[in-house]
Amino acid sequence: MELILKQDVENLGFKDDVVTVKNGYGRNFLIPQKQAILATVSAKKVLAENLKQRAFKDKKIIDDANKIAEVLKALEIKITAKVGAGDKLFGSVSNIDVAEALAKEGQSIDKKYISVAGGHVKRLGKYDATVRLHRDVTVDLPFEVIAQAD
Repeated sequence: MELILKQDVENLGFKDDVVTVKNGYGRNFLIPQKQAILATVSAKKVLAENLKQRAFKDKKIIDDANKIAEVLKALEIKITAKVGAGDKLFGSVSNIDVAEALAKEGQSIDKKYISVAGGHVKRLGKYDATVRLHRDVTVDLPFEVIAQAD
C-alpha cells in the first residue's frame, strides 16, 4: 500500500514522503490516526505542486537550522548526576536531561528530536547525542556526564 505521510512518523519517514507499507499498518493505524493518506494519482499531483511551492521556503528554514547547528557544535555540555560506587549513576541520563542542559545554554530543542547513543547513559564519561534540527540537518552533540559535588 502506497501512502503519503501527513506528519513525521518515527522509523518510517518524514512529512510529505511517499512510503510503501503493509496494508494492515496503513489501513488500521496510519490512516485512522490521520498520519497518512492514500497515494492516489490526484494526491500525488497535489503533493508535487505543494513541494514545488515549499522548496523556496525550505531553503530559509535549512539555513536557520545550519546556523543553530554551528552554535550547538561550539557548546560543551556537562550534565551532573548522583553517583554511587565506582562510576555508576543513580538512575540514568537520557534525551530529556540533554534537552534540559541545552535549555540552560539558551538553545531550546524539543526532547523528541534528540537521541542519545544507546538510549540511556548509566555511567560517568563522555557520550554523543544526535540532534535533528531539520529532515536534512542533524548534529552530533558530544556531552559529558560528571559526578555531582556533595
